[in-house]
Amino acid sequence: MSLTTADVTHVLLALTLLLLAAHAVGYVFGMLRQPPVIGEIIGGLLLGPTLLGAIAPGFSQWIFASSKVTSSVLGAVYQIGLLLLMFLVGTELRFRATRGEVRTVALITSIGLAVPFAVGLALASLLDTKRFAGPAGTPVALGLVFGIAVAVTSIPVISRILMDLQLLETPFARLVLSVAVLEDVALYVVLAVVLGIDNGGSQGVFGLWSLGDTDDVTLTVTYYVVASLVFLGIALVLGARTVFSLANSRFNLIERRNPTAFRLLVLFTAVLACTGLGINPIFGALIAGIACRKADGGPEAAVSTVTWAPLKQFAQAFFIPVYFAVVGLKLDLLHNVDFVFLGWFFALACLTKAASVWVAARLAGEDRRSAVQLAVAMNARGGPGIVLATVTFGAGIINQMFFTVLVLLSIVTSQIAGYWLDRSAVRLRVSGVAAPQPDPAGRPADLPLQKHPRA
Repeated sequence: MSLTTADVTHVLLALTLLLLAAHAVGYVFGMLRQPPVIGEIIGGLLLGPTLLGAIAPGFSQWIFASSKVTSSVLGAVYQIGLLLLMFLVGTELRFRATRGEVRTVALITSIGLAVPFAVGLALASLLDTKRFAGPAGTPVALGLVFGIAVAVTSIPVISRILMDLQLLETPFARLVLSVAVLEDVALYVVLAVVLGIDNGGSQGVFGLWSLGDTDDVTLTVTYYVVASLVFLGIALVLGARTVFSLANSRFNLIERRNPTAFRLLVLFTAVLACTGLGINPIFGALIAGIACRKADGGPEAAVSTVTWAPLKQFAQAFFIPVYFAVVGLKLDLLHNVDFVFLGWFFALACLTKAASVWVAARLAGEDRRSAVQLAVAMNARGGPGIVLATVTFGAGIINQMFFTVLVLLSIVTSQIAGYWLDRSAVRLRVSGVAAPQPDPAGRPADLPLQKHPRA
């Protein structure tokens, strides 16, 4: 496919505006000690139908929607940004709790995950889900989306908040991040099942399950649960060992020439394996990140700086900010949001998650003040909540109204967690020794931790 000069100019103009808005507003949010990822989304929102589209609808339409080429390129960059985001998030999924904290982590994870998920499922069964369904939405898939939306916690957002507040090395941070790791892996498995069910029940399906001609919902759900769990199990047991062996093979010319390129190939291979099984590609990206970073010896290993820095810098400079800006670009707060539903769903989701975490923390022996801090921190939905919204909306499972509600839920809960923990930072720091941390204002957030100083 060849592009004309006009096509290239149109694409570059759209990307320039998105990058400018994402980085500029993200920097402002960072300076205000708020998650910069929220600023990146707001930057895209300003260019979309909520503001620019309302003030100058013709110009906004011409920039972002009038050209099929521009729409296709933005869609490709958006998808690659999502895969890179999940890949880099996977590199930070590591269990942090000490042996004495395992019981607390287990209780908070089990109760703080199971109860909100069950409430979300129950809520979906009581509502008319057709109101929230996209063209491919089914009652089963929508029920699981409700469950994930109520239960999800954001590792990257809460990690960034804890680092900004110099809390990353405290016992409180270890508990929060250990629970978040376990919860997010479980919920991403459920999300893979949701997307598999949608794929298995729609036309134009792709993957192993599509080779059969069964329409049985039970068999479809069983296949995607088993396929997701088997893929996860094999990847966790053999993934890092396989990547390590391949990286150190004398026949691996790609590793010798450019280690970053080899890890990108691992990412693409895992993604292709998932699509072959009919599992959503983001699950493969997440697992690839876990395997690659474990094979490299973890984030603190010497190989990490040389190998991962180029990938992180470029992904955080271009692909990931554009992804979040496009999320904002899709939001229409003037026409496609039900504020009544948003209000009571927000209250229900937050109260359910906070109450379940608080009860679990108290059962584990935490005092009331500590239980409250854990409950607030675990309510930040951030990136995983946004990923849930974007992939289910893109798959046609949910409609634009529910997509907008899920994104706003993620934004507001992240802001609340950041504000609350900022007010409580001194008290939390007293409970553990926190090493001095650099001020990352202006850096992209909702990403794996970056410990290099602000430029």
